[in-house]
Amino acid sequence: MHTRNSMSTYPDLQLYINGEWRKTTNDIPVVNPATEEEIGRLPHADRQDLDDAIEAATAGFRVWRKTAPADRANVLYKAAKLMRERQQDIATAITAEHGKPLDQARLEVIRGCEFFEWDAGEATRTYGRVIPSAPGVRYIVHHQPIGIVAAFSPWNFPMSQPCRKIAGAIAAGCSIILKAAEETPAGALHIAKALHDAGLPPGVLNMVFGTPAEISDHLIRQEQVRLVAFTGSTGVGRHLTTLAAQHMTPVLMELGGHAPVIVCEDTDVEAAAITGAVRKMRNAGQVCTSPTRFFVHESIFEAYTEIFVRRAAKTVVGNGVEPGVEMGPLANDRRVTALAGLVEDARDRGAEVRTGGSRLDGKGYFFQPTVLANVPDDAHVMQEEPFGPLAIINPVASLEEAIEKANSVPYGLAAYGFTNRADYVDRMVEGVEAGNLSINTLEASLPETPFGGVKSSGYGREGGTEGLYNYMITKNLSHSLAIV
Repeated sequence: MHTRNSMSTYPDLQLYINGEWRKTTNDIPVVNPATEEEIGRLPHADRQDLDDAIEAATAGFRVWRKTAPADRANVLYKAAKLMRERQQDIATAITAEHGKPLDQARLEVIRGCEFFEWDAGEATRTYGRVIPSAPGVRYIVHHQPIGIVAAFSPWNFPMSQPCRKIAGAIAAGCSIILKAAEETPAGALHIAKALHDAGLPPGVLNMVFGTPAEISDHLIRQEQVRLVAFTGSTGVGRHLTTLAAQHMTPVLMELGGHAPVIVCEDTDVEAAAITGAVRKMRNAGQVCTSPTRFFVHESIFEAYTEIFVRRAAKTVVGNGVEPGVEMGPLANDRRVTALAGLVEDARDRGAEVRTGGSRLDGKGYFFQPTVLANVPDDAHVMQEEPFGPLAIINPVASLEEAIEKANSVPYGLAAYGFTNRADYVDRMVEGVEAGNLSINTLEASLPETPFGGVKSSGYGREGGTEGLYNYMITKNLSHSLAIV
């Protein structure tokens, strides 16, 4: 480890292939989005590096698939323990490369460890079954690791998102080639370091960085790759799914969202508004499950909006290493421009900008916490995921109207509702099109619960008892005691 500046200790960035750390002749800068300063140089993998990773993963899989589930679990538990011990160093690196407040970065490290610990437990519980049959015949269902996984994780959660995919693959008995985000590579590097120190055999985990399109195109075309696991935008996910389909390679896709929040007239208005405003600004709104479209019953609309706006406007924005900061910068300048464009379009179409709406002055990619009210349906932000600190609050006359509007976008990842009525909950459960529905809470995902979307938000599930089976095949054994 070496100090790049006064605010953080940032790791020496390297590729990880066949149990060894590797530099390359080409590298690219990693920039702190709060200061716009370069904090590291990231090695750029070439074709040979990728081929070496495939060869290593092939050999690693031969070893790992024959490793007992309990032994796989022990490696995951050891790695999680190491990451918990290294929490401060990992969190500091995440804040430097991503910008999120240090407290949030610490919580992300813990969440990543929880993914490891959950999947370690599940590794020993991938049960098969015996199917009743005629005398002298046995039908037995087995679950076996699918093979080499090509995994792609996003920049918004540098630690927890790679952990999710690595833990699932390793627990199932697969080997994995991970391309983590070039903007935020340190989280993934710390994961690889922990697994290396925990005794993971060479080749089971390989980590590369470079030009995303070139890496995905090369890896997905390889016959040895048996699963593509991706978290990111819907546009990229569709492209990778199309590429994988050409080779009949299954995919696990966790894609974009545009989460609705249905606020019913019977809820605690103040509590619902405050929790909505606080959660909206978490990670600067750069979360695929971030609550974004708030549909509030017209009888409480003005009261709810006033409280929400007041709390959103009080959000402390700044460099994530500074005490008391609640929201850091956006990932890059492109996101600032995109958000400003969405606000301007909505304003031109008649929306009210109740607070925020523009870039903050000074260094860094900072954007004001923003609330738009009475946004018309034809505004771009009503269909396009803002992926930033921007909330839309619109009135509705009924629960039926709220559900209709919630379902009016192509996305269906997370959705939320605030009510104390059991019949309202039941109607939302049956009517809202989403892979994850949360009532009276804005938490959408835990290690022990299955997570994934419907419609253009992807398919497959990570987490829960369902998660590991995406990394496995189902094999049926028919065994007759006599030749028939």
